[in-house]
Amino acid sequence: MTHLHIPTPLLQHRALSAQLDKQVWLKMENTQPSGSFKLRGIGLLCQRAVAAGATHLVCPSGGNAGFAAAVAGAALGVRTTIIVPQTTPENVRQAIRAIGAELIVEGKQWDEANQLALRLCQDPAAMYIPPFDHPDIWDGNATLIDEVVKAAHRFDVVICSVGGGGLLSGVVQGLQRNGLSQTPVIAVETEGAASLHAAVQAGELVTLPAITSIASTLGASRVAQQAFQYTREHDIKTVTVTDAQAIQACLRFADDMRVLVEPACGAALAVAYQNLAVLAPYQRPLIVVCGGMGVDLAILAKLGTLQASL
Repeated sequence: MTHLHIPTPLLQHRALSAQLDKQVWLKMENTQPSGSFKLRGIGLLCQRAVAAGATHLVCPSGGNAGFAAAVAGAALGVRTTIIVPQTTPENVRQAIRAIGAELIVEGKQWDEANQLALRLCQDPAAMYIPPFDHPDIWDGNATLIDEVVKAAHRFDVVICSVGGGGLLSGVVQGLQRNGLSQTPVIAVETEGAASLHAAVQAGELVTLPAITSIASTLGASRVAQQAFQYTREHDIKTVTVTDAQAIQACLRFADDMRVLVEPACGAALAVAYQNLAVLAPYQRPLIVVCGGMGVDLAILAKLGTLQASL
């Protein structure tokens, strides 16, 4: 089966490497055709669904998963319906429509969009495409670690952002299937969207009462069971950063690498830009630059103004 995602660059962040006296590496998932890592897992799930007979893909999403599903649906030549809440930015909505998917705006939050998606999937020809919680998604996301290992690149920790936990689950699966079960992961969330951190603190899954972070694409009120389970099986260090730190990381990354990423991605970058204590034991960190569709120059400028007031 030919993948819908592409191999992405592995770059050294030379300025940060010099600043921290480490070798800081970046897996540039922002360069995927969908603008984020999501095409790896969502694409694989869509491919397998269509191969099994699905003719209609239905994805409830805050934005990035939906756009990845739209890209996958277009590539596979099947009808695709993306359901987003009112919080999804207009530029993301336009991008989804432009690629040929049907777009429905439903509810004030993802849960309401999800309920509509589940109703639409009562049609046997329709396949429900969740944004993060499915084994095929984790299997697809794991390929980013496969690529790093295939390049014979050595790293001693992986840093990734966590929303619903699909990326984290894929990273851990990728480490385990490549004989790297001892390699730790730093799992990063923003304050106000830290459902994994809350679960680890409580010792059980927690549903956040509200998402208050600017990093809306990390806004899963309850992390996937598999992601939480991995915190008990793998060396995963959960870290939270502030919105201001995530935004500052986005601004500095734009200056350093001439690349725009969402605050959800800035959260992972902030671990290095802030030189957080959790990074101290490691010399060759690998940061997953997860990307994101919900950013452009105008949004980044607004974020810069907002960061000054936080």
